[in-house]
Amino acid sequence: MTDSVRPPEFSRAERARVLTTTAAGSVVVGYAAVAALLALISSTAAHASFSTTGVLTAAAPGWLVAHHVPLRFDGGQLGLLPLLPTALVMLLVYRAAASAADRLGLFEPLQARSVVFSIAGTHAVVGGVIAFLMGDDGVVRATPAVAFFGCAAVSGVAAVAGVAQRCGLVEVVFERVDPVARRGLRAGALALFALTAAGALVLTLGLLFSWSTTASLFDQTGGTIGTGLGIWLMCLAYLPNAVVGALSYVVGAGFSIGSAVVRPLEFVGGPVPAVPLLAALPEEQAGYLPLVLVVPGALGVLIGFSLRDAAGTPRARVRAVLVAAVTAAVGLLVLAAVSGGALGSGAFDPVTIPAGLLAVLTMAWIAVPGAVVAWFSGPRPARVRAPEPQPVFEAAAEEPEPDPDPGPGAEPADDDEDGEYDAGYDESDEDPEDPDDYEDDEEYDAEDGDEEYDEAEDLDDSEDPRSEEYDDAEDEDDVQDEDEAGRDPVPGSGADPDDGRDGDPDLADKPR
Repeated sequence: MTDSVRPPEFSRAERARVLTTTAAGSVVVGYAAVAALLALISSTAAHASFSTTGVLTAAAPGWLVAHHVPLRFDGGQLGLLPLLPTALVMLLVYRAAASAADRLGLFEPLQARSVVFSIAGTHAVVGGVIAFLMGDDGVVRATPAVAFFGCAAVSGVAAVAGVAQRCGLVEVVFERVDPVARRGLRAGALALFALTAAGALVLTLGLLFSWSTTASLFDQTGGTIGTGLGIWLMCLAYLPNAVVGALSYVVGAGFSIGSAVVRPLEFVGGPVPAVPLLAALPEEQAGYLPLVLVVPGALGVLIGFSLRDAAGTPRARVRAVLVAAVTAAVGLLVLAAVSGGALGSGAFDPVTIPAGLLAVLTMAWIAVPGAVVAWFSGPRPARVRAPEPQPVFEAAAEEPEPDPDPGPGAEPADDDEDGEYDAGYDESDEDPEDPDDYEDDEEYDAEDGDEEYDEAEDLDDSEDPRSEEYDDAEDEDDVQDEDEAGRDPVPGSGADPDDGRDGDPDLADKPR
């Protein structure tokens, strides 16, 4: 059955049973894992006594340490807690919450409250009870209020992560974020991962270059299997803390162990614990150590280049880079805050990773070069040119403009075929009641028509090549007419020999 398939509805009793089983199961499994680890160490140690009661009792403070709850003892406070057990507990709670959401068929954001509250509440109550039962007179002590809220915070964050995808919490968050900020969040998460990988690489290189020191520190533990296993498990538990310290060193903030300060641009020697994991620390300041600062600068350039297409305007791309820088800075701020702490009251106290300085430097390394690269490497909006003014042609002075308000007695002006006013024609000069005007106009039109007809025929005669043949034919007709004119007319015909020669000879010969 996939996540998209919704199981049948559960009754209230069945839902309560599933939630209770999930919450109690995560507590029991986590406690059992801590007890099993302690049993393995005590059974292999050279001078340790193994008992079931002692292992179960010792697992109580170990369970609190796995929830990142500080412990107190006569020699001081243990605030430098390992991150690997905390990560494993959160992974366990994450899987339990996701399984409960799948079994109950949760698909709405509000439905996630039951799973988160049940798991976080159970862990908080168990942590507070354990801290209370440890009392103030025991060898190891814990504050009940700190244990209550610490266990609730760790388990609650893991439970929210487990139900976030299944209950739609991720979609709700991303719907409220614009696409540019969304790209910035993803780039910030990638920057945080890249810096963590850079810290792990620097730590690995340090251990490899000082492998002889690391081996000698393992030999100083006594050489037994149990002791060596215990030292190795301790180094493994504190390995994430060491990675965060190396990450802080790469960014430039560095870290300190008691009076010893280790930074790329500053080195102050001092005593450090005889732990093989600390063999990667430099013994003195070297000229090549500041070169590690190239890594965060190059990462900032890569972040800016990856966000060059996040938006169409440079300002929006810079905003995406700022979101990425803030995301990475906040993530490292949290990691640095939980990676350091008090370490008793001896020469190694405290172990400090400056969380505030680390966050500020991370933001600067990503924001400054990333903003410059995103500003200049991305596309720029096309410039919109203002339209050129069109030339305005003034009307000719001799053409009068029409009167916008001609009055009630005026007639609208007539437009000819070209849409222009006929300025030379005035209808008011004519008297429609005078018949002579119409006769004059008709005669004038007739004369104009004759003239246009004559001009057209003359033009046709001049342009048509057949006009010469036509003229020759006319000449022959004229000669024949002259011959016929010399003869007497037919008696009784009434024909006048001079007809046809009184007017225009061309018009007389041409057909009408």
